[in-house]
Amino acid sequence: MSVRRGRRRTQLKGIDEINMTPLIDLTFLLLIVFMITMPLMEYGTDVSVPEMNAEQLPEDNTKIVSRRADGVFVIDKLEMNADEARATLERLYLQNPKYDILVRGDGECSYASIVDVVKMARDAGFVKARLVTTAE
Repeated sequence: MSVRRGRRRTQLKGIDEINMTPLIDLTFLLLIVFMITMPLMEYGTDVSVPEMNAEQLPEDNTKIVSRRADGVFVIDKLEMNADEARATLERLYLQNPKYDILVRGDGECSYASIVDVVKMARDAGFVKARLVTTAE
């Protein structure tokens, strides 16, 4: 009888030990899958750009700042460089801080250069600096 008890103990001893290797492999596999798919889900988002149905431009209490593709700024039909445009915007702010600044950019300008014009108007003190788009 003692032999049978020994066999049962050896059989139960094998059941008590769980092999963790497949569980660890599965965990790392899932981690790798999520690490690969999450950036793809972020950049693969389908975005539909809204159509622009803007109102008519206000004519009173506004100043239009245009930026051409060659880097020249046009304010009140006067052509100037970036430093002159910054000084002109500061002067306009001292004249009337409630001006609405409308920023127009050439289609060949980079987006960053147009944002720099809006930032320039904000740095001069203007609260309302908006981009001008064309109607559809």
